Amino acid sequence: MEKNENVEVAADAALVVVDVQKGFADPCWGRRDNPAAEGNIAALIDAWQGSGRPVVFVRHDSTGPRSPLRPGQPGNGFQDVVEERRGKGAGPELLVTKSVNSAFYGEPDLDAWLRGAGVRQVVVVGVQTNMCNETTARMAENLGYEVLFPIDAMHTFDATGPFGWTLTAEELARATAVSLHDGGFATVVSTADVLRGVAAGAAGVG
Repeated sequence: MEKNENVEVAADAALVVVDVQKGFADPCWGRRDNPAAEGNIAALIDAWQGSGRPVVFVRHDSTGPRSPLRPGQPGNGFQDVVEERRGKGAGPELLVTKSVNSAFYGEPDLDAWLRGAGVRQVVVVGVQTNMCNETTARMAENLGYEVLFPIDAMHTFDATGPFGWTLTAEELARATAVSLHDGGFATVVSTADVLRGVAAGAAGVG
C-alpha cells in the first residue's frame, strides 16, 4: 500500500468504529480478508482516545432471526479489541445502535451528535468494508462531511452475486476503494497515513 504524504486529520475528527462485533467470527460469513484489521482498528482507537478526539462505537442489532448479531446473542457484543477500549478516552464518546447498513440511521442520531460537536471530518473503520462501512461513508459525504477511509482498518467476506458471479473479499475491498475514490465519496488511505496525520497534528504541524 502506497504512502499518502498529506493526510490531514482535524483536531476534532470523529473516529466511527462500525460493527466490530463477535458475531462476525461466526463461520456462517465464510472466508474473510485482512487479518490485520483488528490491530489497525485498535491503533486508531488508541490514537483517538490519546488525543482527546471523539470516538463513535456503532453496534448492529440485527432483526434477522438467525443472525449471530441479533440482540441477546453473544455475537451481538463487541469484540474484545473494542470493548476493552470503550470509555477509556479523554474525548467524547458515543454508542450508536442500528439495524440497517448506515450508522446515520441509528439511535441516537449520529448526524445530530456530530453537528452538535462541530465535527466536519469522520474516519470510518470496522466491518464490513463493502457493506456498512461503505454505506456509512457514502452517506457521510452526502451529508457534507469529509470522509477518510483507512482501507486496511476493516475487513469483509467472499460473496456470491447474480448470474453466478463471485468476488473474493479482497476484490470487494478493492471495488469499494475504487468506487469511493472515483465517486469522490471518501479519501481512501491507510492506517499509517491517518496515524501520521494525528501525530503531525499533535506536533502542531498538521
